[in-house]
Amino acid sequence: DVCSSDLELRDRGGWEYAHRTVGRAVVAIVAVDDDERVVLVEQFRPAVGCPVLELPAGLVGDQHDDERFEEAARRELLEETGFEARSWTNLLDVTSSSGLTDERVRILVAEGLEQVGEGGGVDGERITIHLVDVATLGRWLSARARAGDAIDSRVFAVPMFLQMVKGGEASASPPPA
Repeated sequence: DVCSSDLELRDRGGWEYAHRTVGRAVVAIVAVDDDERVVLVEQFRPAVGCPVLELPAGLVGDQHDDERFEEAARRELLEETGFEARSWTNLLDVTSSSGLTDERVRILVAEGLEQVGEGGGVDGERITIHLVDVATLGRWLSARARAGDAIDSRVFAVPMFLQMVKGGEASASPPPA
């Protein structure tokens, strides 16, 4: 129960919310290999007290202040999964949990993956990597949810994110977060 200087509790018009003082945004990566499998990660999240299935993700600007979104996404994908990608698409910005925090998440799609490392995270993250066929992702997630597994809500949107890229609806440069 130690408070961190990395978070502040702020008030806006009587509404309290958490603000991150380290990093300026978050990137989340929809990484798809040439076999149409999406890369998901699973790691213990103390806030909910259990492992959570998620997109690979991380802070932008926690390494250095001028870190770009794609640079942070490349770093996080490699650290968490051991993959590098040939192509990147900026998709859109979403809110994380708008009733609790002002955090915004940039969704990027990474394609043409190559395994160049082990992944698993840094600093004791102990990340498990899952490769799931995009065509059966919904059934796989439903089975995991029925088994009681915690799943980050953005994972359920993966098919829509990929359809946006294929349909040309991706933004070449989303607004800065």
